[in-house]
Amino acid sequence: MAATDNVNNNSVSKPSLYIQNMDEVQKVFQRFDTNGDGMISGDELSGVINALGSDTSPEEVARMMDEIDADRDGFISLKEFAEFCKGDINSVGDGGVKELREAFDLYDQDSNGLISTAELHQILTRLGESCSVQDCTKMIESVDSDGDGYVSFEEFKKMMTTSK
Repeated sequence: MAATDNVNNNSVSKPSLYIQNMDEVQKVFQRFDTNGDGMISGDELSGVINALGSDTSPEEVARMMDEIDADRDGFISLKEFAEFCKGDINSVGDGGVKELREAFDLYDQDSNGLISTAELHQILTRLGESCSVQDCTKMIESVDSDGDGYVSFEEFKKMMTTSK
C-alpha cells in the first residue's frame, strides 16, 4: 500500500497507502481520476479526500497538488502519481508519521485506536472499491500481528513502512 515520503524536500507527505506495483498505482489513480480524463485535478483530489471524511482545507489540497504536480500544469498525471506513491515513510521524519496518523484516523471511524474489518470495508466502499467483507477480513489478517482481528496504529505503521 503507500508510504509517506517527501518528493521535493518541502513538508507535504505522500498518500497514506504504500503502493507496491504499477497495477495498484493505476487502480488508486483511477479512484482519484473521477472524470476519467487521465489526470487528477485539485477538485478531484479534494472530492476523494472529502469522501473519506477528512476536513482537509483548500490550502492543504493546494499544497498536495503543488507537491505531486511535478510539471506544474495544474493536474496530476499517472506518472506523477506513481512517482509520488513510491518511497519510504522513514525519509520524511515527523511529518510523515503525522500524515500516517491522519490516514489511520480516517479508517478508525469509531476512534477506538483500531481498524476493524467493517471500518476498512466502509472506507473502501466509499472510494468505489468493489470488495467483499471477506476481502477486507483477509487484508486485516495479513497485517494483524496479534491475531485480535483488528489493526492497531503500530500494525498499520509497520504495514505502511514495509520496504518494497
